[in-house]
Amino acid sequence: MKILVTGVKGQLGFDVVHVLKENAHVVIGVDVEEMDITKADVVRDFITKVKPDAVIHCAAYTAVDAAEDNPALCMAVNAVGTESIAKVCKELDIKMMYISTDYVFPGEGESPWKPEDVRQPLNVYGKSKYQGELAIEKYLSKYFIVRIAWVFGVNGNNFVKTMLKLSRDRDVISVVDDQIGSPTYTADLAVLLAEMIETDKYGKYHATNEGLCTWYEFAKEIFRQAQIDMQVNPVTSDKFPVKAKRPHNSRLDKCKLVEQGFQPLPTWQDALGRYLRTIQEQEDGYA
Repeated sequence: MKILVTGVKGQLGFDVVHVLKENAHVVIGVDVEEMDITKADVVRDFITKVKPDAVIHCAAYTAVDAAEDNPALCMAVNAVGTESIAKVCKELDIKMMYISTDYVFPGEGESPWKPEDVRQPLNVYGKSKYQGELAIEKYLSKYFIVRIAWVFGVNGNNFVKTMLKLSRDRDVISVVDDQIGSPTYTADLAVLLAEMIETDKYGKYHATNEGLCTWYEFAKEIFRQAQIDMQVNPVTSDKFPVKAKRPHNSRLDKCKLVEQGFQPLPTWQDALGRYLRTIQEQEDGYA
């Protein structure tokens, strides 16, 4: 297949391109320099010229707090940009995969969110991704909406890298313990997405590594596996005031993956171990 991947400079897009090439697909990877998704005419011209069999849309405005101050830009990328791609995919009969987020849900309670649950986003970023989902549903029938959460990968910044960086000049750290979810390694996620795009098992899915934890528990495990002596103190979210409200419940129900014949991802602890080894090997290579 010929597959267009957006957002290739991001954590997920970077890994998706790598896996697709390993699977012998023809991959066209783009970021804002090659295809600015906020410009509908650019999107139309590029996709029409390339004529892919599928689009995996990873590009997004993901600065959650900054989105509260820049709602127009966030909407232009996540909602309008997604709609522009969806329209062209409809016209050219191209299947499309849209990477979405747990932030489309209200984030309260303790039950895992199911793919078809009512969406009630609680911040600008979540609203923009919700509008992107609505655009996909409006224009397409051959689509995948894949909601992900708490991602970490080799390309870009993430919670794991932040914790490791902080450990260089601190021996005590406080991390929130009242938000729960599933850390997700983009390398594992990319394998699933590459497998999924080859099928016609369309619809909404949730995809994260297996297992749950709080950010505090995640941090503790990072330092344990990295063999770093760090005192981690649990605190409530109100100790870290931020502009955008965060979901306390980011549990995602992934039963549909198994029902449709897809393999669940490994546990987040296993994924973290492989990730730490990978970034250590990269550092050793640069040393």
